[in-house]
Amino acid sequence: MGFLIFLALLVIGYLFGRLAEQRHYRSIHEREDALRRITVIPLRVPPPELLKHDSQLVSGSVVVSVDYFKTVAAGLRNLFGGRVGAYESLIDRARREATLRMQEKAQSLGAQTVYNVKYETSRIGDNAGQGLGSVEVLAYGTALTAPSVKA
Repeated sequence: MGFLIFLALLVIGYLFGRLAEQRHYRSIHEREDALRRITVIPLRVPPPELLKHDSQLVSGSVVVSVDYFKTVAAGLRNLFGGRVGAYESLIDRARREATLRMQEKAQSLGAQTVYNVKYETSRIGDNAGQGLGSVEVLAYGTALTAPSVKA
């Protein structure tokens, strides 16, 4: 009986987790297309033509939790070693979502470029202190807006 419950939870976790992941990726693709005009560059110094622009720090943060299926799949992968593809998609979604949130803040300021973009990632463990639980990604950079006219 216990094995059947485990199997049912595994299947339900896989189906709903997959559905949520696909929905999130669809949203990410749509928003990336909409924000494509805002350039994100990792350079420490802005391009020369933008040196006179005003600047402001912008950031975007997201916490994404891992579903039950990914936890089980990662546990099985730990037995054999190798890539943990289930977690790779989790990190990819979190990084892209944080970047989009940063771009949205830059857009609200009227910026068209964000330079010196950096990422911070942290693990938020589950209640038992083991496993991944959730991952937080913070994207931050300097948004450049057209220079303000000073009287």
